[in-house]
Parts: sequence; C-alpha cells; structure tokens
Amino acid sequence: MGIFVPTTASMPRINVIIPAYNEERSIAKVLHAIPAGYVEEVIVVNNNSSDNTAQAAARAGATVLDEPNAGYGNACLKGIAYAAAKPAATRPDIIVFLDGDFSDYPEEMPKLVQPIVAGQAEMVIGSRALGRREAGAMMPQQIFGNWLATTLLHWLYNARFTDLGPFRAIRLDTLLALDMRDRNYGWTVEMQARAAKQKIRYTEVPVTYRRRIGTSKVSGTVKGTVLAGYKIIWTIFKYL
Repeated sequence: MGIFVPTTASMPRINVIIPAYNEERSIAKVLHAIPAGYVEEVIVVNNNSSDNTAQAAARAGATVLDEPNAGYGNACLKGIAYAAAKPAATRPDIIVFLDGDFSDYPEEMPKLVQPIVAGQAEMVIGSRALGRREAGAMMPQQIFGNWLATTLLHWLYNARFTDLGPFRAIRLDTLLALDMRDRNYGWTVEMQARAAKQKIRYTEVPVTYRRRIGTSKVSGTVKGTVLAGYKIIWTIFKYL
C-alpha cells in the first residue's frame, strides 16, 4: 500500500472505499488517478464480480475485500466495518466513497475533503448537478431521479442537496453515528436523509463527471432503474 501512504504526519488519515462489481476494465484507472500521497489506504470491495476486478485492483495497489452478497450498500458496509475495526493508531479520520467505473474524477478528492479538514462540515457530497458533466454521462432518468429525490429531501427534511452523487466524504465517527443499514439502491439517499435528520453539518462541492466505462448496473437497465427509483423514494419516506 506504499503508493497511498500520506507524505506528512499532519494530514488527516483518509481511507477510500470503492464498491466494485465487474469493473475489471476501469478499476486500475480509478486507483491510478487517486492523488499520490493523499490517501493512506484504498479499499476495493469486490461485490460478487464474475470478472477479474479483484485481481486488477490488487495489482494496482488496493486492499481487496470480498463481499459475496450483491448490493451497493452491502459492499459499502463491508468496507466501513474493515476501516472501523482498525487499531486507534491506524483508524481513518475520513472515509471517501468513490465508484469503480471511472465516471468520477479521483483527482478532485482534495477539494471534496477540504471542508471537513477545515472544520466546516462533517459530510461533503460531490455534486454533479453543480459541476460539469460530459454529454451523456448521466441518463435522463438519473437526472430526473436526482431532482425528485433532492426535492423530496428538501420538502420533508428541509435538506438542501442537489445530487445523490456517489463521490462523497464523511468523518468516520459521523458515519458510524448515522448507523447506516441499507444494502442496495437506497444507500446514498439513506446517508443524506439520516444526516439531515440528525442535523449533521454538510455541504456540497461541484465535481466533474464523465461517461462511465462499461454499462451501468442500475440506470443501464429498465429493471435497475425501476428498482432503484422505488427504493430511493421508499427510503426517503422511511426515515421521516
């Protein structure tokens, strides 16, 4: 893990968690784009992939965990449990979540983490709505779904989000206090709903977004789109 070790002792300890399902073609690109010397450990959670995602991630320097139970939330929970179980001397201060499809720009991680380092927020969402998106990077159903979900979060929780983007940073102690439980499509919105309900200090920063490598397992299929939409709306009302 030497390529990810911070260069100064004064830096907060940062771990990155990347849920990955069949991302063999993209995962090394994601790992190589993470700023050198900025992150202590990158944890790729291989979520029941049928390709060589795990091997590609390990070759690129990541710690690889296996989570055989399918589901984005399952993979995130596995990574959190691993990070939280570390001895105090190596336990991370901040967790960054990042997708493994190379749609996010890992090199923008410092600006995502900065509000937490500065004490201005406990959670930061990378907003694709506020940033620049490559044409076709988000499907129309994704754009509408984000608008609907963030509108409901505003109406029902008085929360001011513009996106449910997967690229996000949060203090580990704050994350554990949120008591996250969702195991699939509702993960991102659960975090934001719980944060709003618990009055966690949060902010958003604009991030850049490009076309992913490969086909989305959610928005790329009718079934995935319908199930994700239903779960997101259900989750918003569940935590009222």
